[in-house]
Amino acid sequence: MASKKNMLAVALIVLVQSIGMAQTDWGWDWKDTSKISVKKLPQHNEFMNNQYPYPAQPRNQWELGLGIGASSITGDIKSKLGFGSTVSLRKALSHTFSVRTGLTGLWNSGEPNPFEVAVGRPAYKNTTYQLGVDLITSLNAASNYRGNPKTNVYVLFGYALNASKVLYKSATGQQPGGYSQFYGYNDNTVFANSQRGTITTFAGSTVNGRKAYTLYHGMNLGAGIAFKLSNKTNIGLEHKYTFTVPGYDFLDGVAAGNSNDYIGFTSVRLNINLGNTSKKVQPLWWLNPNNFVYSELNSPKHMKMPKVVLPDADGDGVTDQFDLEPNTPAGAPVDSHGRAKDTDGDGVPDYKDKELLTPQKCFPVNNDGIGNCPEPACCKEIKDMIANMKPAKEAPECNIGSLPSIQFKGNARLSKDAQNILNGVATRINANPTCNIKVIGYGASSKASQQLSWDRVNAVIKYLVEKQGVSENRFIFTYGQDGDANTVDLQGTVDAGPNTVPAPHPNLKSRN
Repeated sequence: MASKKNMLAVALIVLVQSIGMAQTDWGWDWKDTSKISVKKLPQHNEFMNNQYPYPAQPRNQWELGLGIGASSITGDIKSKLGFGSTVSLRKALSHTFSVRTGLTGLWNSGEPNPFEVAVGRPAYKNTTYQLGVDLITSLNAASNYRGNPKTNVYVLFGYALNASKVLYKSATGQQPGGYSQFYGYNDNTVFANSQRGTITTFAGSTVNGRKAYTLYHGMNLGAGIAFKLSNKTNIGLEHKYTFTVPGYDFLDGVAAGNSNDYIGFTSVRLNINLGNTSKKVQPLWWLNPNNFVYSELNSPKHMKMPKVVLPDADGDGVTDQFDLEPNTPAGAPVDSHGRAKDTDGDGVPDYKDKELLTPQKCFPVNNDGIGNCPEPACCKEIKDMIANMKPAKEAPECNIGSLPSIQFKGNARLSKDAQNILNGVATRINANPTCNIKVIGYGASSKASQQLSWDRVNAVIKYLVEKQGVSENRFIFTYGQDGDANTVDLQGTVDAGPNTVPAPHPNLKSRN
């Protein structure tokens, strides 16, 4: 019994873990550059180094579509339910827009109703082939409340080049069933026919210079929905209309109404994703573009998280929630609880105490922490000696103040603005001869960013030395620090340090 309970617990843990993984799965691993094209790889490298906020669009698979269904012609004669089939290729341009090209065959016929028979409209048969290009807009790829979509709802608009062959029933018909070939006109004198709205005729037998198939332009409008079966396949239902452009009214062999004929096609589709999954992701309409953002919010792996700074009102290094004396003066030494230290326990805190180690026998002390014991004669002599000594020479100070930062974009080249800033910096450096200048570059996340940091620091020092005449031995070369990788900081100091260091990764040097 216990064994069954343990197995059930393990199964529940695995299920919860799998659900958690599914919630953070946004379609591909952003660190996997094998799915990024060579053209877009520089953008993605900048993204991974936190130099650009947006990842590059990955390569995605093509979709092969196969469909069959019912079609009909809306015209001047009552249409029967016809048949159609199609094959297509679809490619995503973004998560919302995609383009699809395909070849469609449609076989339709019509039988006139009593009124149409009375006015002499004949039965007809129509065979149409379409070569089309459609722009498809997916309506539900993006969502703020779920991961990747399980359905793809879309609308389409596009162009079709159509070729139609029409047969109409007549008393002199030589085709099977008593049909005659339509060449842009028939032998019914009631309905005047022409080739208005067509491109040309082609193929088949010729009568009066016209051939059996009529070529004309068409405009596609439609909508559909697809249901995902796996990362490889999906099935869909689509309805599409093809309207003749600029207007052709002879798909049923006659022109008797006030509007042009058009074709409707409802199809059931099987769609298959094509392409190597190790190099391409699914078609983008199956990926929610918001997944990466929410995945990072849920479990940050790429965001630059700021350092946590807890409040410390008096700046003594002990956060307010643990500080038992939250108002100690600035610079006053405190213990681990934020209380001002009193080393000799005389009741005067160290920051006020002029005699830090007063012996207990000299207690009580005055307001300055000095005990009441008389001063030994030897100490008075030493004090007098110290008072008569010459003051020691003060160490040099650097009063150059705050210096501006230098900004870079992408490489180690100094922009005109950066050069103008450095010209002003050089004037201040030369006016403060006691100051050395620490030149600090940032970027420690990779070898490439370390080398770029070195290149930028080197460019700043080289400009100040060669263009502004500042002595090279006044600089301290510092690179590869944590911080904004596009910034080089300048700091005045009296410290000394190396003014040049070897390049860390010379094979990755920036090309200015």
